[in-house]
Amino acid sequence: MIANNKKAYHDYFIEDKYEAGISLAGTEVKSLRMGKCSIKESFIRIERDEVFIYGMHISPYENGNIFNRDPVRVRRLLMHKREIMRLFGLVKQDGYSLIPLSVYFKNSLIKVQVGLC
Repeated sequence: MIANNKKAYHDYFIEDKYEAGISLAGTEVKSLRMGKCSIKESFIRIERDEVFIYGMHISPYENGNIFNRDPVRVRRLLMHKREIMRLFGLVKQDGYSLIPLSVYFKNSLIKVQVGLC
């Protein structure tokens, strides 16, 4: 477990949970391995049939020099097209929102648990 969003469990009713990959740069992965991540103020949007996470803070890697990226940049989440279309329909019609619940390692990959709230 890298980061956990305890506030989401308190503020929202979580209907369903999904697992998504995340597109990261090399220095961001090294920073996550050191455990420097915060998802307390983050949220997820679906735009142009793609899923993006906003407000996720990954601290710059100490030895990254010029290769460090913006700590709160928008990052793309990797999900199946079928899951994205289902979530898009639920968010638009029923008034649900997508909230990141946790960031964790699965084998050597970094995953984000997305909650339909």
